[in-house]
Amino acid sequence: MQILLAEDDDGVAGALVEVLYDHGHVTRRVTRGRDVLTYHRSSDLLLLDLGLPDVDGLEVLRRLRAVSDLSVLVLTARGDERSVVRGLRLGADDYLVKPVRLTELLARIEAVTRRTAAARAPRTARTVRVGDVEIALDARQVRVDGTEVELTTKEFDVLAVLARRAGTAVSREQVLDEVWGDAYHAVSRSLDVHLTQLRAKLGRPELLTTIRGFGFRLGD
Repeated sequence: MQILLAEDDDGVAGALVEVLYDHGHVTRRVTRGRDVLTYHRSSDLLLLDLGLPDVDGLEVLRRLRAVSDLSVLVLTARGDERSVVRGLRLGADDYLVKPVRLTELLARIEAVTRRTAAARAPRTARTVRVGDVEIALDARQVRVDGTEVELTTKEFDVLAVLARRAGTAVSREQVLDEVWGDAYHAVSRSLDVHLTQLRAKLGRPELLTTIRGFGFRLGD
């Protein structure tokens, strides 16, 4: 896999490039945000540090999402809640705070690429309707009262897990496992952020029910 690494710390970058190479990944390392926007088209996944010298990493992510659906794993020392929430809302597929165990990083990379491949694979046409909300699982499109609603990749993934079981209670662990790849390693608050965004974007908060102590249900 071709990985683009945006990291300005030589020591960190050297260690990452070495371990990624040992696991069969070809890595292009850049130190500036503007280089991400230059080289992203030849990459399969971006490892993005937020503390870049020219452009803040969150701004890089915002600009990238305007032109590309490249898988993005944020890898940064910035672990405050505001940064995590902003990164996820701007479209990061995952968010890891340094220092990180290399085995976990490799597992997260595998999970992100697995989900991306599944999302892009051909599917049988299916549309789920809940009230006036239509969720086209194959086309990854959502309409509310006939008007298309723009969702991030992760927001749609969360909605799709619930839509496939519309009317049925789905556990928090099951959503985390299917969307993030591992219910025990996934950042649980990431799910809450995406659900809040979903309720706001759909404008139908009553359709997305939180079942205290268990999980969630889409529809009645």
